[in-house]
Amino acid sequence: MKFIRNLLDRAAPLFEEGGKLERLYPLYEAGDTFLYTPGEITHGTTHVRDGLDLKRMMVFVVIALTPCILMAMWNTGYQANSAIHAEAGTAPENWQESLFTSLGMAHDPGSLLDNIVLGAIYFLPVYIVTMTVGGIIEVIFGIVRKHEVNEGFLVTGMLFPLTLPPTIPLWQVALGIAFGVLIGKEVFGGTGKNFLNPALTARAFLYFAYPNQITGNVWIAADGFSGATTLGALAENKDNLDVGLSQILQGVDGQGITWMQAFLGTITGSMGETSALACLLGAAFLILTGVGSWKIMAATVLGAVGTSGVFWLASLSGLETSALFALPPWWHLVIGGFAFGCVFMVTDPVSAAMTEKGKWFYGILVGVLTILIRGINPAFPEGIMLAILFGNVMAPLIDYFVIQGNINRRMARYAS
Repeated sequence: MKFIRNLLDRAAPLFEEGGKLERLYPLYEAGDTFLYTPGEITHGTTHVRDGLDLKRMMVFVVIALTPCILMAMWNTGYQANSAIHAEAGTAPENWQESLFTSLGMAHDPGSLLDNIVLGAIYFLPVYIVTMTVGGIIEVIFGIVRKHEVNEGFLVTGMLFPLTLPPTIPLWQVALGIAFGVLIGKEVFGGTGKNFLNPALTARAFLYFAYPNQITGNVWIAADGFSGATTLGALAENKDNLDVGLSQILQGVDGQGITWMQAFLGTITGSMGETSALACLLGAAFLILTGVGSWKIMAATVLGAVGTSGVFWLASLSGLETSALFALPPWWHLVIGGFAFGCVFMVTDPVSAAMTEKGKWFYGILVGVLTILIRGINPAFPEGIMLAILFGNVMAPLIDYFVIQGNINRRMARYAS
């Protein structure tokens, strides 16, 4: 490692002010600070120092995402292999299938290696395209604006692929992340100045621009397979309470999905969002390291459980309602992307509320809106994506009222 450090130090004059590659300094600085701690420190007595810088915070989030990443690769392969093995679908004629068979793999859902290899063949290209396109945009803006390339994109570049179906065309992945980075972050000044979550902004763009590739029968990498996600199946039967509930409680599309399967994540859905267990492991790591706000997570769960609980009790009392409103609260926590959004999206330190009291209001708002969107609008059965984006927009207003409330109380205290 000392050799690399010396190599970087010798190359530094080329990129510093007056050097031949001065305009490419953000690119050099990004590589240097990714490998080593920045050499600059603050001076004076007015600075609060902390060993947790932005780079390490982002790395901690990526570590917390590891269970979801592993689950994404295994479950993507497992769902495809299960469908092909059961002859509910056929192996697609694409380069992914050609690579899979050339490696000597078979569509055996009982094989851990077959599942992971097939899932990786679908997940890794999406991740590589995301990091390449988004990273180039970040570097270009860093060069033009003459500021450093922040490590925040490490998290955005990991979150975005996990929210996509395995069959998403790679050109749409590139277009989506470009929109998310440009419109969701860079137009506002870059990392720390955006008020929308860039990864969710990118996914929302694809959701509305190319709905056929991100909704419907796109969740399993097998041709001819017909099957919606759990939320999609419920939304299709929103007006038929008996049929809708039987589909999820006794099996969606004949698959016999149980609550434990939904909790573990062995169901169809976005590549990295299906496992509530993987999200809980990530949440524990983020809370223990102080990176993620447990208040926002808890408030989001409270908002969702409280709202869904009211509708569930109303349905039990005989009030006419929809299948999603009649769904028990504990099901809402494990289906769709609720757990993933609650742990990794709602807690984004830039776009979320920053005041301690505001975090509770912000989280509850997102939780309530998630259930309302799921139950009221069948076109958007997921709910959590739009709820978080709306919460992002409201977060500055929530913080404003919390701060003003503190100011008014202090003024009243000192006036008396």
